[in-house]
Amino acid sequence: MTGPHTDPRALLTPAMRGVLDRMARARQAPMQTLTPQQARAAYEAGAGMLEIPGPELARVQDLRIPARDGHPIPARLFAPSTAQLPVLLYFHGGGFTIGSIASHDVLCRQLSHLAQCAVLCVDYRLAPEHKFPVAANDAWDATAWLAANAAALGLDGTRMAVGGDSAGGTLAAVCAVLARDAHLALALQLLFYPGCAAHQDTPSHTTFAHGFVLEEAQITWFFNQYIRSAADRDDWRFAPLNAPDVDGIAPAWFGLAECDPLVDEGVLYADPLRAAGVAVDLEIYRGVTHEFIKMGRAIGTARQAHADAAAALQKAFNP
Repeated sequence: MTGPHTDPRALLTPAMRGVLDRMARARQAPMQTLTPQQARAAYEAGAGMLEIPGPELARVQDLRIPARDGHPIPARLFAPSTAQLPVLLYFHGGGFTIGSIASHDVLCRQLSHLAQCAVLCVDYRLAPEHKFPVAANDAWDATAWLAANAAALGLDGTRMAVGGDSAGGTLAAVCAVLARDAHLALALQLLFYPGCAAHQDTPSHTTFAHGFVLEEAQITWFFNQYIRSAADRDDWRFAPLNAPDVDGIAPAWFGLAECDPLVDEGVLYADPLRAAGVAVDLEIYRGVTHEFIKMGRAIGTARQAHADAAAALQKAFNP
């Protein structure tokens, strides 16, 4: 971590610094100055610009999952073969406000290809149209539905994991706790730089507040779209660090970015898991920022993180 007189940009890899320089030259409007609809369009337009080509897969199938209120949640199933494969249920990032199956299509294809497992990506409902806890409820409804319907989809429901990036990592962590409570055995929770804390008060939120892809003002804007009142921040379904008990939840793999406002809270969440006897594998990828896993064409570290995550899935599915 940086000292008080150190420029945190000195931590960045040359490739990451180059990406940030190109972003700065593009002079795009800060997301927090846009409407949610404009922000979604901007994110979708840029989502694939730095990604590797998505691998072709034997099976890509769009589905609908019924939520508790009857809403059909869109989902997309990726699989490298038609065999009865283990499955990762994946929740995309985007501050509960932006992001979609389409924005994370390449990442899900890559994880499916490398881990040789099925991946089911969920288009949970977004804020501000759907405030907390709708995203968490949709995520859990999708988890319970997949557990009940995996066999009908030709998947191995006895080998199931949850995962996600950023806000999607938050949702995956929440589902791991709820799965424990429902006596649903999960093989792994795969967490790319998850949001875990109730408040933006860790040192990394200050150190990396500006100029590292995810801006502090943007985080506040996202959360203001999602929460109904300040009290929602302290709910463990928003902040998994507030979960009263994490005994017996699924093993966790963390893939964190060193130059990310969220890095400290990912490290902090690993601590109570370890204290509860949960197996934890935590990787901090040096010199990269939030969103790096979707920059595989420009950032070699992203491709390494894909391979590491896939290896963690293979190990969890084939103990």
